[in-house]
Amino acid sequence: MSELARWSLKVSRETDIALRTLLATRGGKKGDMSRFVEDAVNREVLRETVRDIQARNADADPDELERLIDEEVGAARQSFWAQDHH
Repeated sequence: MSELARWSLKVSRETDIALRTLLATRGGKKGDMSRFVEDAVNREVLRETVRDIQARNADADPDELERLIDEEVGAARQSFWAQDHH
């Protein structure tokens, strides 16, 4: 984490106890709750992004999507190997 932002959150007492108990069973250390929340938020943002993309492409031709994906993956690989990664 490079730059941090402070959040003030309210959760139910049950959620608080459940998370603190979970973290304690894993040998909880300072900062574990923040890392847990950040990881959970990142996972949910990714899920929502995937859902949005799937919805946007629901009517797209599967063969055309496959062709576009192959093109982009090929370009990414070419760029990676062109950067002198041996």
